[in-house]
Amino acid sequence: MTTTDDVRRTDHPEGAHGIIPTPRGEIDPATLGGPPSAAPTKRPRRQWGAEKPRPPLPVIDRPARPSSTWLGGLALVLTVTAWAVYIAQTVIGQFIDNGFNDSRFLGQTIAYVLVMSLLTFSAFNYLLARQGALYRSRGHVRVPRAEIDAFMAETRPSMTVLVPSYCEDPAVVRSTLLSAVLQEYPGLRVVLLLDDPPNPGDAAAVESLVGCRALPGEIMATLSEPHTRFAASLRIHEAAAADGGASSTDDLRALAKDFVWAAQWLRDQATAYPRASHADDFLADEVLGGLAQDFEITAKALFGALDHGAMVPAERLSQLCRRLVWTFEAEVSSFERKTYAHLPHDANKAMNLNAYIGLMGRRVRQIETRMGLVLRDTTDEDGWEIPDSDYLLTLDADSVLLREYCLRLVHHLELPGNERIAVTQTPYAAFRGATTRLERIAGATTDIQHILHQGLTYFGATFWVGANAVIRKVALDDIVEVSYVGGQEVRRYVQDRTVIEDTESSIDLIAHGWTLFNYPERLSYSATPPDFGSLVVQRARWANGGLLIAPKFFRYARRERKAGHRVPRAAIALRFNYMASICWASIGLVFLLVFPFDDQLLSPLIVAAAAPYFIAMSSDFKRLGYKRTDVFRVYAFNLVLLPVNLAGTLKSLQQAAAKSKIAFARTPKVSNRTAAPALYVLAAYLIALFSFWTLANDVIDRNWTNGTFALVNGVLTTYAIVAFIGVRNSIVDIVLGMVHWVRVPAKERTPRRTAADVAQEGPPPVDWEAVLYFGPDHETAPDARPKVAITSAPLPRRGDTRARQRT
Repeated sequence: MTTTDDVRRTDHPEGAHGIIPTPRGEIDPATLGGPPSAAPTKRPRRQWGAEKPRPPLPVIDRPARPSSTWLGGLALVLTVTAWAVYIAQTVIGQFIDNGFNDSRFLGQTIAYVLVMSLLTFSAFNYLLARQGALYRSRGHVRVPRAEIDAFMAETRPSMTVLVPSYCEDPAVVRSTLLSAVLQEYPGLRVVLLLDDPPNPGDAAAVESLVGCRALPGEIMATLSEPHTRFAASLRIHEAAAADGGASSTDDLRALAKDFVWAAQWLRDQATAYPRASHADDFLADEVLGGLAQDFEITAKALFGALDHGAMVPAERLSQLCRRLVWTFEAEVSSFERKTYAHLPHDANKAMNLNAYIGLMGRRVRQIETRMGLVLRDTTDEDGWEIPDSDYLLTLDADSVLLREYCLRLVHHLELPGNERIAVTQTPYAAFRGATTRLERIAGATTDIQHILHQGLTYFGATFWVGANAVIRKVALDDIVEVSYVGGQEVRRYVQDRTVIEDTESSIDLIAHGWTLFNYPERLSYSATPPDFGSLVVQRARWANGGLLIAPKFFRYARRERKAGHRVPRAAIALRFNYMASICWASIGLVFLLVFPFDDQLLSPLIVAAAAPYFIAMSSDFKRLGYKRTDVFRVYAFNLVLLPVNLAGTLKSLQQAAAKSKIAFARTPKVSNRTAAPALYVLAAYLIALFSFWTLANDVIDRNWTNGTFALVNGVLTTYAIVAFIGVRNSIVDIVLGMVHWVRVPAKERTPRRTAADVAQEGPPPVDWEAVLYFGPDHETAPDARPKVAITSAPLPRRGDTRARQRT
């Protein structure tokens, strides 16, 4: 860069490029006494009925027994058979007996059959994806570590880890960065993409931003000692490997001692790591402690070989020493796109990623303009070079990776025949030891999703899950869209039309001949919301956007079939269900709750069609370490989320009609509780009250079938209010919501300017910088900086008419 004021460099071993661009006038950490300390905070109190601390799920699922796959197939057959018999017996039979004279009954029949068919379709797709996961568990064979080490010794694809972060707690981000830098991968670059306002006014926001900015330097300084030690050892072992043959006993003993030293260093780090939550426990025990345990076992094996006088090849010792170097070799830096006026500032994670990916492979320098600080390409030696990479790893700031994540996924991508896999990932699991009942059930649904995503891959219907994924950079280059806003180039690698950017990008990739793959191991974990307020934010985001993406997928499927390419029906069904099931499940459940259907339409066959779904889910919960009865808690959980999902569906329709984008809402990760919107809390109470009111009417009318359904819904919704929301918390949230509705912020009054005042002041001075930069017709207030470039929503692409350049 041009001046030392423009650039900060992290403390790192020689040869790293930990450059953190910062604007002039940056917040001075000295004003806050430096970065926040790592002092342990008080752990939240564990609720009654929450999850007890226990080990995480195994990395590799136990292979399914033949009886399990046979029963899974039987469940699929029973579901379809019960639904078909219901249609034939109840619906068609009623029309044959009674005809079409009763228009009211005809309307009820059409509505009820449509709702139940869509719900049965979702249940069938759950069973289908589950069956695919069972088949995959029987066929997966783990690649031996020696094979991966030998492969990586010859081929070392470059990788950059991108960690988008917006107003996150530094302690949460530190866990994510540590799990990334301790990956056993050569030459790893980790970039923290800070999306906080660069100059916040709130003291807490300032402290959080300063703490996050300090993390790269802190982590690099921590890793410098072990990296320096093992880099010196590697030079000795590589020299011995160059000579060929077996290693000497001295080299074998020295390497064993290095592994013992590394294990003890990691144990010390785990002991000193502040533990404020069960997520911190996981980082300390499974990331730091798990890696230490691996090193201890390797050291014992080396000492065992030494005791038996084994002739270990010098090349193998060199590979093992490289493992130590790669573990502690990482370049950590941060980047803040909002520092630069020419980069898009759209409020979503996708454009935070796009802004940095668009700079990769370029050498730039900072230039101060009237618009603000911008980056321009340069050939100067002192420019800031942003290296390109073969692979990108996108990692949410609340996710944690196990130690072999990068190594195993990249090895799979590099195998012959996998050249067209664009994205590979391990769908994340939930941290064990949830402190609240709601977090435990939310974690159970997350672990169920891991199974379903593995099944989607079996049927060729994989979706990119944005929390973590290894992405082939050339695949992103293939789907990039370039537009120009205010003369500034904007590159979209990841679509930001909806807040579920990973889902739409999945469709873009398959439309360009790429595939996606879920690696059949459990190598990533992510936080789940601990309270109803943060859960509402997360699930409202998940419920929005699927309806907007589904038409793009059907255009792709229709185009492929016209071209003579086979698109499996199972893949179409699974993808459509993934994108749109929240919509019809929400509307259908509201319909069933509100509308009293004719008894002639209700049949035990409907219960028989749904029974395999609930039995299979309860079995999955048991296999994942939960209770079979959690299937009822999940149903209650979904009842209180019904208004949230319905609001997300309506938001999608509104977005489609207005052709606009909505801001990305991050899931809050705070130590205290997040207040929930009052309307969602009131809606939960309304569902319970309406269910009991319906029950009372059905008892009077002797409508026992509908009354039983209302009773179940009323009891389970009441349970969910008490167990998941909390009666006291719900009252507080309702009161806060009412206060916010009533209170209107007062507007500051500015004195009115008279004509005499204007004449006395005279004409405003000419802003020569603005005139020369923007033109003579530009109007701006004195000393006001123009707004940054904000990109508009791209137009929908249709068929093969997709434009690569739009202006």
